[in-house]
Amino acid sequence: MRFALSQEQLDFGTSLRKLLDAGRTPAAVRNWAAGDPRPGRGLIRQLAGAGALGLAVEERHGGVGAEPIDLAVAFQEIGRAAAPGPLVETAAAIPALLQALPNTELAGRWLPGFTEGAVLGTLAFTSPDHGTVALDADAAEVVLIADGNQLRTGHRAGLVRSVDPARRLFVIESDAVVAEGQQVLEAVAAAFDTGALANAAQLLGAGRALLAAATEYAKQRKQFGKPIGEFQAVKQKLADVLIGLDLAEPLLYRAALTMGEATRGRDVSAAVIACGDAAYRAARAALQVHGAIGYTAEYDLSLWLTRVTALRSAWGTTDLHRSRIARALRDEAVRDRALRGMK
Repeated sequence: MRFALSQEQLDFGTSLRKLLDAGRTPAAVRNWAAGDPRPGRGLIRQLAGAGALGLAVEERHGGVGAEPIDLAVAFQEIGRAAAPGPLVETAAAIPALLQALPNTELAGRWLPGFTEGAVLGTLAFTSPDHGTVALDADAAEVVLIADGNQLRTGHRAGLVRSVDPARRLFVIESDAVVAEGQQVLEAVAAAFDTGALANAAQLLGAGRALLAAATEYAKQRKQFGKPIGEFQAVKQKLADVLIGLDLAEPLLYRAALTMGEATRGRDVSAAVIACGDAAYRAARAALQVHGAIGYTAEYDLSLWLTRVTALRSAWGTTDLHRSRIARALRDEAVRDRALRGMK
């Protein structure tokens, strides 16, 4: 299996990076956290214009119909910039959910607006432990609830505090049932894995951004008359971060390439764990290199520190994903033993 990106994919990622760098993203993130989505919505429309929001949407609904690997490329750049908004839900999870349903009416109603950046969507998964909570339900025009074998529309109620102020979480109350049955369960599973894949890509991109910030600061900050980047301990710490990110990247690409296969859930969970751990290591190293200034909300580094902390559990905890991997490996072992017994 080949994990190297094509030149076209590399160029697409570069174009998104330039767009986000030019879009004053940190200012848009701070405005979003303060309840002013206008700069962020402008940035989202630019991403839509570049094709980033229509990658997972079929051409008949106005999208690009690209491969999951292209989605991973886009969300690495979105994570690298810490862009605001329910982008995983709008560009990945909800398109996968709606297009997996036999009735295409909902997809035809909402997805064209998603691809244009004119409509945002958010998705809540009902949980007995955490209730029904969705991201940025105050900014989203489409609010959906996945509750067992039912898909419902909903509306926001109370605000839930998040470690990342730019990830505005809301309790969601149910409105109407728009689909139900076994096929909803299968569609929700596809939506979860697609969302988790995009989230893992965001974590990897955020980790890369944190490593770049730490490396640059290590060249500038001085102790004992020379840059701290010349100290072996700092070099080793940053090298460990780079190794972790580089080792996580192939797992992300493998998950993207196997989205249509039986190992989808296992591979996505492996990518989530690897990218989450690598990004967290990058966050710790970046904070240590920056020192006290890294803690301050006014300093841009804090945007990535809080984002990584929030994203690590946004699409399932580490325990959940480790359990999925263990269950998949156990099931594979049982099948292998059964096949050997038949020979």
